[in-house]
Amino acid sequence: MIARSNFDRTLKEIQQDILRLGSLVEQAVYDSVQALVKQDIALAAQIIMGDEMIDELYLEIEDKCVKVIATQHPMARDLRIAVTGIKILLSLERMGDHCVDIARATMCLSGHPFTVRPVQYIPEMADIVQQMVKDGLDAYVKRDVHKAIDMCAMDDEVDFIFNRIFREIISCMKEEPGNVYQSAYLLYVSRYIERIADHATNIGEAVIYLVTGERRELN
Repeated sequence: MIARSNFDRTLKEIQQDILRLGSLVEQAVYDSVQALVKQDIALAAQIIMGDEMIDELYLEIEDKCVKVIATQHPMARDLRIAVTGIKILLSLERMGDHCVDIARATMCLSGHPFTVRPVQYIPEMADIVQQMVKDGLDAYVKRDVHKAIDMCAMDDEVDFIFNRIFREIISCMKEEPGNVYQSAYLLYVSRYIERIADHATNIGEAVIYLVTGERRELN
């Protein structure tokens, strides 16, 4: 009974750590887009430096998950909890990396006022992505399959906006060759945000696996 109690406590700690990491990533997503829109180089630099904290926490929690598997030899649902934790960690860490990519693009665009029209759609896409991350973590905590499925469905909205941005940026490049530099970077940024949505969808799939044991492809 004591061993089981310690095991449950460790799993609870891992969940809380994952939520802490998720909070850092949510903030990074918001800040990276704000830095881009406002061309805030100082904020972009903070995001890049802050990624070290995300990486360190990721490795720390991953180590806890691996130790639980190695020392406790969990079976069935307990094993799914540990494996799901690692999957969600990886998705969150990748999101953090894309936030850094956006921050670096912001630095490259510094000093060049936006003249490419599709930039207006990027905050809209980012808002949906932030909600996806939040809902995915809520679904994880509450073991809510329906919320996970609904969150994954939001990826279609992100893809729709991304495709619109892609088409309009290509048109801008053709019509105004002088904006190719800015257009290319904004295309990168929109792709990074779209990829964050994909990783959020992976979290939803992980939650479904955790609760039901089923592997679903919702991306």
